[in-house]
Amino acid sequence: MAYKVVRAFLAGGLVLASSMIVHAHGDVNPQPVDTAGLPALDEEWLIENPYRADPAGEDVWLKAIEIGASGYNQNCARCHGLEVVSGGLAPDLRFLEAEEYGDEWYMERYRFGYTQNGITKMPAFGELLGQEAAWAIRTYIETRPDGDAMEEVSDELKALRDQLAGYADGTDGADPDALKSRLSEIAGGIETLSSAPIADSVAYRAAKQIDGTQEGYKTAAETLTIGLSATQ
Repeated sequence: MAYKVVRAFLAGGLVLASSMIVHAHGDVNPQPVDTAGLPALDEEWLIENPYRADPAGEDVWLKAIEIGASGYNQNCARCHGLEVVSGGLAPDLRFLEAEEYGDEWYMERYRFGYTQNGITKMPAFGELLGQEAAWAIRTYIETRPDGDAMEEVSDELKALRDQLAGYADGTDGADPDALKSRLSEIAGGIETLSSAPIADSVAYRAAKQIDGTQEGYKTAAETLTIGLSATQ
């Protein structure tokens, strides 16, 4: 089933979209990605993402997302859209399944690029950016939260943000455990379009930042403010 989904993705949106782009990818000069902090990988290119939360662990997963976000914005967003939300000319990579078949296709394109009728639609990034950058960008892409799911909980997240802002200035008392629990519950209900098991949502991030201190409440409130603004 997964193989059929990926093939449909390629044959439909990807190939059609690629035929609409004349020089977009070809005009991009790949920008280096600083992968310091990620586990180094062997020279042999992998075909499955080693930086997923399982088995890499949460710390590596979060670092990969951080680095992948920077790498994506520098090298991919121009064609594939901010936050990986395609504007229609390039495929929406959020739908590329987070499993073996999706990984294989992704790495093939990343390493060797894509040319159609002698025109470079996507440059080869493999030798220029390396394997660690490849999987960091892949991790960022596959963990984007479903926009519709975010919209469904946006009102409650705004209310929680306002509560956190009040706790941050010390005017209100707070129950950090209850706040973390509710935000974690919301985060658990937000899915990815890639079927990756965990979405890197603002609810997930804010829950991690609450530590019972005013600074923690302030940081979590800012995370929700920025994240909710980006989804509007």
